Amino acid sequence: MADPADLFAYVRGEIVPLDRAFLHVSDLAIQRGYGVFDFFKVVDGQPLFLEQHLDRFEASARQMELAVPLSRAALESAIRELITRHDLPVSGVKVLLTGGYSTDGYTPAEANLVMLQQPFAFPTPAQVAQGISIISHDYVREMPPVKTINYTMGIRLIKEIKARRADDVLYHKNGLVTEFPRSNFFIVKHDNTVATPAQDVLWGITRQNLLGLSGTPYRITEAPVTLQDVREAKEAFLTSTTKRVLPVVQLDGAPIGSGKPGAVTLALLDALVELEERQLKTLLEKQ
Repeated sequence: MADPADLFAYVRGEIVPLDRAFLHVSDLAIQRGYGVFDFFKVVDGQPLFLEQHLDRFEASARQMELAVPLSRAALESAIRELITRHDLPVSGVKVLLTGGYSTDGYTPAEANLVMLQQPFAFPTPAQVAQGISIISHDYVREMPPVKTINYTMGIRLIKEIKARRADDVLYHKNGLVTEFPRSNFFIVKHDNTVATPAQDVLWGITRQNLLGLSGTPYRITEAPVTLQDVREAKEAFLTSTTKRVLPVVQLDGAPIGSGKPGAVTLALLDALVELEERQLKTLLEKQ
């Protein structure tokens, strides 16, 4: 793990040491939790699927009526400058856009742009081989397609997740499954077709990449998924930038399928890793 003293952040047009990266208390992110963000991984100095992430970041900003203070080209340039300040083999960059320094603590002002880069590790082979257990909770995020900084419900549920010896919480509304606080959800049916909830979800980049996979024998679709569908599924898994494809083997104390990671899930993980490796190779060849 990198020493925080060796890390930098981009704050309001400047790259500064992380221990000097601050926003004023009048910022609406602090006062009202108003802001959006995106997060992408960086491998060997190359940001993966950057255009997809920035498309989503800018779309989130528009829907929250926040103006990104940099053009796309200038934003990419600032991201790459931050990346060059670090020597991290695998890391993530978080791009935050806040409501700005509000004079009355309520009205948005000029948006503040902040970027952080920190190391992370993918799930280990042992974690993939074990899979995770989840609980369910009746809740739908406000403005699901927007990647806001409001994670209040997920944070509130951390204690309950731990108390029930689980690893994450799956949101649903009246039994219709949506997403995790930080991940998308998929099930594998007994005919090996794969489905991911179609409504009230964030359009995750890993989710998009799986939906767009070619060359696999599995049909992957967006469709309504109920809690009963999950209970009757052959397999289940979550997807995210940091976790890639992670098997889900238990819901509310009951096993999903065999209660072990399934062949379809593991095959899709391999396919996703291959996709990432192809993009990394292409980016390195363009240097």
